[in-house]
Amino acid sequence: MINFINNIVFVFQRFTWWSLVDVILLSTIFYFVLRLLQQTQSKFLIRGIIIFALLAALFSSFSEAMPGFSWLISSILPALIFVIPVIFSQEIRKTFERLGRAGNIIPSRTTTTKETLPDDIVEVIRAATRLSTLRHGALIVIERLDNLQDYTVTGVMLNSEISPELILQIFYPNTPLHDGAVLIKGDKLVAASCVMPLSSSSVLTENPDQKMGLRHRAALGISEVSDAIVVVVSEETGAISIAYNGRMIQRIDSERLGAILRTFFTKPERKPLFKSIQEQLTTRRFK
Repeated sequence: MINFINNIVFVFQRFTWWSLVDVILLSTIFYFVLRLLQQTQSKFLIRGIIIFALLAALFSSFSEAMPGFSWLISSILPALIFVIPVIFSQEIRKTFERLGRAGNIIPSRTTTTKETLPDDIVEVIRAATRLSTLRHGALIVIERLDNLQDYTVTGVMLNSEISPELILQIFYPNTPLHDGAVLIKGDKLVAASCVMPLSSSSVLTENPDQKMGLRHRAALGISEVSDAIVVVVSEETGAISIAYNGRMIQRIDSERLGAILRTFFTKPERKPLFKSIQEQLTTRRFK
């Protein structure tokens, strides 16, 4: 007990401000890494690795009593340095992609300065509503900051104006372009029948009663590798869903769809301070 207390005193004696900064920096790194892996299947794998490491450290303290087990642990642990990057290769790639997206300061799609939605987004909402009523499956990808050119070239180039009639015609059952996704960039419907990456996340299978098909997996997949907004219409139920940043909101109506898209594509109009004060004084004067 005395040795334990002496060790604690020794640590605090050598603790400096730089040590505090070091602890905060390491804690922040671990926090963000765990936050990035929270929505993936790797969270269970990480939990298993942590439990294994704690048990290994516990039993290694009895190295004199169990030399065979200590030798096994000392032989396995160095191999984890090469195994972990292979196991978490997908998560590491996603992490660097998100860091790369953080550097985009010039958006490819501008937001409006009013609370009204752009006309092209209104057309998408109208199309999704009519597709839901007809129970025609659809996958609509709206590009934002990230360039989706790699997925655009997998489809048929259109570069046409956005209209509900065109989107309904594309997703009409058994037509040549109804498979795949339509990709919208700015005020243009750039391409149709585009191939999107499928998600391997367990989000869509956690509830056995809400298993989703390829369209929903593709919607979740493209939202995991980009900042695109994806609108999905189920062919079986006609339910509308929206995916963003690896998450999906299911079974929403047209009003809620409009409210969600409004948060992404509009921002409140900000007035100069002097002009705002002048308007308030003018309003009070005429009251």
